Amino acid sequence: MLETLRTVGGVLRSLRIYYGRRSHAAGMDRLYSRFVHPGDLVFDVGAHVGDRVGSFRRLGARVVAVEPQPALVRTLKLLYGRDADVVIEAVAVGRVAGTAEMLINLSNPTVSTLSTDFIRAAHGAPGWEAQRWSRKVRVPVTSLDSLIAKYGVPAFIKLDLEGFEGEALAGLTRAPKVLSFEFTTIQREVARACIARCGELGYRRFQVALGESQTLVHPDWLDDRALLAWLNALPQAANSGDVYASLG
Repeated sequence: MLETLRTVGGVLRSLRIYYGRRSHAAGMDRLYSRFVHPGDLVFDVGAHVGDRVGSFRRLGARVVAVEPQPALVRTLKLLYGRDADVVIEAVAVGRVAGTAEMLINLSNPTVSTLSTDFIRAAHGAPGWEAQRWSRKVRVPVTSLDSLIAKYGVPAFIKLDLEGFEGEALAGLTRAPKVLSFEFTTIQREVARACIARCGELGYRRFQVALGESQTLVHPDWLDDRALLAWLNALPQAANSGDVYASLG
């Protein structure tokens, strides 16, 4: 019973954070309209409670929402299950198909993860002291290439996987025009590996948004060297953000 109450509380907390401000939705729409257009196919990988799904749909895109956490899958189905242009995939994304153990943060499900390295990095880090991953669940895993084989090459992929972004990119060989991946300052090495993988996939231009600002940091696109220099100089307190990689 206590675990159920904590799960419900965690989901309600996420709904309040990600749907509770009109400015948040407007900021997402302004940002994603640079990359997403009516009729586009978008993969929202790590969809959580679906605020990005909502933005992509307002922009006229078809969405594959990928989320392995059972409580969040139920939430996505309640919010978007009747939308014919949203497909909900109740799976995790990694290097290859199979199964994996997911560590669930019941009180703050946005930081649930498949990465034990992420949890080790968070342990004792400033700002992360209250986080606890108290439940484990076995989840199915697919790859980005498998999703592309099923649905087609998307115009845009959003990755938010709490330290597992590099594993997801390792399972991608057919690059969309633009993708984004989350980074954290407690695991800059993951971001560096993701930038290197993006280079292998042909991405040459990069941008960054910090936290939930929905605002690009730089006036112009960066190359990988400039992005790495910026990332290395970023204060630890910046915590997290998203890198946007473009083929052209």
